[in-house]
Amino acid sequence: MNIGIPKERRPFEYRVGLTPTAIQMIIKNGHKCYVEHDAGLGAGFSDQEYEQAGARIVYSAHEVFGRADLLIKAARPTLDEINWLRSGTAIAGLLHLNSARIDKIDALIENEITSIGLEQIQLENGRMPVRHALAQIGGLMVPQVAAGLLQNEAGGKGILLGGVVGVPPAEVVIIGAGVVGTCATQGFLGMGAHVTVLDIDLNALQRIHDRYSGVVTMIANPVSIARAISYADVVVGAIFIPGERAPIVIAREMLQSMKPRTIIMDISIDEGGCIETSRPTTHDHPTFVEEGIIHYCVPNMPGVVARTSTHALINSALPYILEMTDKGVEAAIDQNPAIEKGICTRGGKIVHLSSFAQMLQED
Repeated sequence: MNIGIPKERRPFEYRVGLTPTAIQMIIKNGHKCYVEHDAGLGAGFSDQEYEQAGARIVYSAHEVFGRADLLIKAARPTLDEINWLRSGTAIAGLLHLNSARIDKIDALIENEITSIGLEQIQLENGRMPVRHALAQIGGLMVPQVAAGLLQNEAGGKGILLGGVVGVPPAEVVIIGAGVVGTCATQGFLGMGAHVTVLDIDLNALQRIHDRYSGVVTMIANPVSIARAISYADVVVGAIFIPGERAPIVIAREMLQSMKPRTIIMDISIDEGGCIETSRPTTHDHPTFVEEGIIHYCVPNMPGVVARTSTHALINSALPYILEMTDKGVEAAIDQNPAIEKGICTRGGKIVHLSSFAQMLQED
């Protein structure tokens, strides 16, 4: 099988689809790998390292896309990239197609591309190993980003997360006690903030309560959310429902009760966002102000810690990638239910995409 590893073209996306070590393992099994020139540079991997692993370096995006039977990339493909793929081939990566524009889904269907969202791979016990690894990184990044956003030069209130003697710490409210919310809680506590966590799952809140002393836990509903965010200095939206667009948990009118210049971080923005006023931002312009509230809505936060997140991605995804390369993509899908859960489109049809995406497709 021919494996293609392109250079990521989205702004501030520095990850790469495979490391040289992973490529060496794939080539050892009898496959060919084509790596686009400088594809691994942002993650600290040189062309020479890929060549030493046995890959062939190509100098054209069209060549790497055109040669690939299976294209492996980190970030969601652009429309041009989808159209560069040969009809009937496959693409795997962190695709996040539940919140993609419908023209991209249409292109995948029209070209009969098999698309595998590695973040959607799901084991029988419900665990999503690839998403889990990347969610940990995103959650741990939240406090360090929030600390900067609270500073005056960033437009914040001028609050130190942990406070000092005689001055209270920042009030942080986290909505969602999953992997992102749990890791964010750990980070904020480490920096000395006072943390409140809300979730609809009492068991998830119990885990937070048992693991982190001093954290306030609340059942999430519109009344409790509105009450909690009214006194917050930082609000983190970390809602995730497998296979679905993130639900809206903070409506626009709720923002009017919040303190001016409060920071809202919508970490669910990859899945459409969980705050009504959210819209995607970028690392060079990460925030905007709506209703007097500072919004941070950067998708793919781990893309700027590329070395760490590329290794985390490969550590969790490589067993499934090897299965697809060694058995063939279609056979791996048919034989492994975990991989099948990651299929977004196959044979010109939508498979595991949200009801939102399917509704758009029907329209």
